[in-house]
Amino acid sequence: MSMEPPSGPILVDFPQPEGVSNGFSAAEEEALAHINLKAAEGNSLEEILQFLFDRIQAVIPCDRIGLAFLSDDDSRVEARVAIANYGPLRLQNGYAADLLGSSLERVLRSGRPRIIGDLALYARAHPHSDATQRLLREGIRSNLTCPLAVDGRPLGFLFFSSCRPNAYSEREVLLELKVAQRLGRAVEKAYRMGQVESSKRAYMELLGFVSHELKNPLASIISEGKVLEGGYLGPMNETRRKMVTKMVRKAEFLLELVREYLDLARLEQGHLEVRPRKGVKVMDEVILPALDMIQPQLDENAMKLVSHVPEGRLEAECDPALMTIVLVNLLGNAAKYGKAGGTVELSVEALPALRVSVTNEGPGFQEHERTLLFRKFSRIPSRELASRKGSGVGLYTTWWIVNHHGGKIWADSEPGRWARFTFEIPQPLTGG
Repeated sequence: MSMEPPSGPILVDFPQPEGVSNGFSAAEEEALAHINLKAAEGNSLEEILQFLFDRIQAVIPCDRIGLAFLSDDDSRVEARVAIANYGPLRLQNGYAADLLGSSLERVLRSGRPRIIGDLALYARAHPHSDATQRLLREGIRSNLTCPLAVDGRPLGFLFFSSCRPNAYSEREVLLELKVAQRLGRAVEKAYRMGQVESSKRAYMELLGFVSHELKNPLASIISEGKVLEGGYLGPMNETRRKMVTKMVRKAEFLLELVREYLDLARLEQGHLEVRPRKGVKVMDEVILPALDMIQPQLDENAMKLVSHVPEGRLEAECDPALMTIVLVNLLGNAAKYGKAGGTVELSVEALPALRVSVTNEGPGFQEHERTLLFRKFSRIPSRELASRKGSGVGLYTTWWIVNHHGGKIWADSEPGRWARFTFEIPQPLTGG
């Protein structure tokens, strides 16, 4: 090992090859074996590190253990998990610092572990090291750092820390190297999975925020555009009126996308809860509100709506707000993808389950395209349908709502003539 001045760290000049026992004691071998098994289970980073912290204290002095990963094209180091037998932690998860010019850059480049025997002396020589100051405030006095890598690719760092100075020697370095070798792949897998979940969560939060912020301005644009379009602020010549009409239609399309993405964001974040209620008046609480929203689209395409609803009071056990979303999506698709001037048919049946069908005249879809329906962001790639704007979100949300009502949804088509979407909810019904 190459020694540095007392205030500096020690970079340990090995690892030993995997498979060399190094004369570990029975307790050390047992701890390594348990860690190997736990890593193979592929649990979350928190679970892996908590298990490591609980097991390793018997063989390595350890009051704190931490994982940090490279981020931003390997230009930064970010603390991901930290566990200690004290609190509070001053260097917490999410803490990040630049790698360039830091002492960790040297550890990464060398691929060798580092011992800092006296953190207070190290801090005097590196007064601008914020991470060191934070660890000192926690009571840490010595530190053992090992670079983590998978197949030669640097991944991050594993830290063991102690509240007493000079707690680590070559013996502990050998053990940490063994631990790092066993943890590498499991840690990377758990870390990447965590990144995917974090990215997904951040994406949905951003989607929900942006959609919410767009909703009211778009609704205002549509409302004010219709005032102009109707001549309520004075007469308009035909050219200007047509231009305003186009603006309103484009804003209505954007508002429909916003509505779909808001529903998706609520769904993905677990905010779209199914709250069924007995005695829901299907006509008053589901069908009429949905038709009220979709009628402008039907009118724009000169489509005729034909309804087949049982006479009398039809009641169901369902979540009326979510069922309205389902019907709006199905009727909206019929208006969007159906034949201009054609017929849209709405059928409701009071079977042992509530069955609702929406049929439209139009291009329909081929049998092999059926599997593309009800999937997130999926659209049928036919030339005729591709020209009609859509997000591929509405049918996925519809499927989710029906599925979480314990029901099922399916689609039929005669290509070139019609398409029909049907859902069924097995809640008991009463008819009046």
